[in-house]
Amino acid sequence: MMAPTDMAALHARCFQTAPRPWSAEEFATYTQDATALIQSVEGGFGVVRVIAGEAELLTLAVDPSRRRRGLGDTLVQRLNEAASVAGAQEIFLEVAADNAAACALYAKHGFAQVGRRTAYYAGTDALVLRRAL
Repeated sequence: MMAPTDMAALHARCFQTAPRPWSAEEFATYTQDATALIQSVEGGFGVVRVIAGEAELLTLAVDPSRRRRGLGDTLVQRLNEAASVAGAQEIFLEVAADNAAACALYAKHGFAQVGRRTAYYAGTDALVLRRAL
């Protein structure tokens, strides 16, 4: 697993404004949270929280220099599997409506839009996506 400082540095490269990058302290909190599942590969990571049969993909980050190489695919598969093993029957996430690459990745993995949050990310709408596990 990546160290919280490495996760924060990568997150900052991926999310410069909206959503804001998370700090090393925030990632350290997730490493100590029994409901949080962290999956990482060289060049990327994701964090899911599982509570009461539901999972939420909190963040997914792939180094911009390593995108379009299947890392996001691998991470989404691993996060879905880990959430299922932890007892989740469904998984939710929010994604910026204008992030076409992320929307395509999630659609490929069976996520469907179930809601929309207007101006959620600094003026950009967030799509709420869900899939059964």
